[in-house]
Amino acid sequence: MMQINGDSSTNKHSLINVMHRFMAAANNMDETIMVPSLLRDLPLDEQACSQGEANNNEPPCSNKQRDMYEHYLLLKSIKNDMEWGLLRREMSSGASFLEMAVKQEEQQPVTGALPLDDNADLERQFHYHLRGLFGVLSKLTLQADNLTSRYKREIGRAQKTYKTYQIDQRREYRLMDKWTNDNMFFF
Repeated sequence: MMQINGDSSTNKHSLINVMHRFMAAANNMDETIMVPSLLRDLPLDEQACSQGEANNNEPPCSNKQRDMYEHYLLLKSIKNDMEWGLLRREMSSGASFLEMAVKQEEQQPVTGALPLDDNADLERQFHYHLRGLFGVLSKLTLQADNLTSRYKREIGRAQKTYKTYQIDQRREYRLMDKWTNDNMFFF
């Protein structure tokens, strides 16, 4: 049985560390974004707003996620897949574990024993996919952090606008009170 060394958590280049960083960023995003529907119709990039207005021929965001809300849902879905695995998603589609295993075996060609060259190929494939996984998880972590920061900025703008409105209302009431007090003689 393989034991996980305690030093792997301190190695910033370990897969486990990269996975933990993404999970932490996704959890922070979940805890921060209390009203996800506020993300609807907000473009992924703040620059996309100006680009979209300047170039009417192309959509401002060429990603499949059209707005921050869809991107938020994508990040939550990936986090869920990492926590619970793909099997849970596939099992919720109604197929049993046995049916999925049989289906997977039927899709794989029968080749017999692996030659030595295939073992070397497996190592190359492993390193290729490991690099890809590092890259994807790092990008997803940045995207979750950016989404959280952007949400905070948008909420901050809304709060500033509301505070400005409250200040303007107070000034208006003070002016009305002053005018009323100054003109009490005429009533």
